[in-house]
Amino acid sequence: MNTQNVATLPITPDEPDHLAKVYAQFPLEVVDSKGVYLHTPDGRKVLDMYGGHAVAAVGYGHPRWVEALTNQAHALAFQSNAVPLDVRARAATKLAKFCGIGMNTVFFVNSGAEANENALKIALKMTGRRQVVAVEGSFHGRTAAAGAVTWGAMKKWYGFPQAPFDVQFLPCDDVTAVQTTITEHTGAVIVEPIQGVAGARDLSKEFLAAIRQRCNETGTILIFDEVQCGMGRSGYPFAANFYGITPDIITTAKALGAGFPVSAVLMNDCVATTLKMDDMGTTFGGGPMACAMVEVVVDIIQDEGLLNNIRERSAEIRQKCIVGPVTAIQGAGMLLGLRTTRPAKEIQAELLKRDILTGTSGDPHIVRILAPYVLESQHVDALRAALLDIGH
Repeated sequence: MNTQNVATLPITPDEPDHLAKVYAQFPLEVVDSKGVYLHTPDGRKVLDMYGGHAVAAVGYGHPRWVEALTNQAHALAFQSNAVPLDVRARAATKLAKFCGIGMNTVFFVNSGAEANENALKIALKMTGRRQVVAVEGSFHGRTAAAGAVTWGAMKKWYGFPQAPFDVQFLPCDDVTAVQTTITEHTGAVIVEPIQGVAGARDLSKEFLAAIRQRCNETGTILIFDEVQCGMGRSGYPFAANFYGITPDIITTAKALGAGFPVSAVLMNDCVATTLKMDDMGTTFGGGPMACAMVEVVVDIIQDEGLLNNIRERSAEIRQKCIVGPVTAIQGAGMLLGLRTTRPAKEIQAELLKRDILTGTSGDPHIVRILAPYVLESQHVDALRAALLDIGH
């Protein structure tokens, strides 16, 4: 999570607080939730357009999600990958079919950063190269490899003495730089097709197509980091579907379990056929409860027509919410950035006073919308009314 420009809540517990002080926190206490609302101890009902940082895809307390979690907990709470499980095989098949672009092999892990670590390792092992290209503004995680390809991490928080490989960054949407930056020495290119922390910045199709073409020319593995923009958030199964550009590997997390920790690496056949026994490993990844959640989340998205709902609500937000302090909207689906005349942290605070929770980003003038996929027109109208009330 990026905590830049987030209002903080002083912590004054009766007992000593043993949590590490590494997160700024919203000035909001939550006791329970339902649908798209968070409930506070003093009775407030807060419209959650932040979704737990893009995680609460199907809202809170969805009966099918709760039932699937409960049933799997009763049946089998855990077994590792050392034991074959039908639920794991079913989840992989369902996810591959949901993606629908030839990503036929799935490896389940636990977090977005872990998925990116594995994707980068696979690509570099496969090519035998030591250079990775990422894009300016990117956020790929806080572990050694994922942090190394995260824009600005080296100056801000990267704590390792050195990166595990050579890294170069492409300027956003600079098609000319693609040709010179990606070479025969580049083992992998990792890119968020819609950058989350940068402010819901949707990269151009021309730029992504140029990267795909150059990777083909140089034998470089193209990784789409869809940790935040994947699993329906763009209004399509993945942003790869949205753009019509197919990478070699897709990583995804956040919405994948809709609140249960799980992530995945999806690979095409060319990549998957290079894998050998022990190339990857995980204790908790692919556990039965996580896989049951993957199954039910895909089912809910498909059965309840949520991709269409995402596209419709996204269009409504673009149509209705360029009002008050908002001058433009970027992004796609339920990953939107509202460009504001005043600092985003001020608008975020004003919205929260009006019982709407949103996010900020690395761009100080972008308020991020990461709403659950079950958002309704009335909720868009509530956002519009709040923005009008805030004014310029």
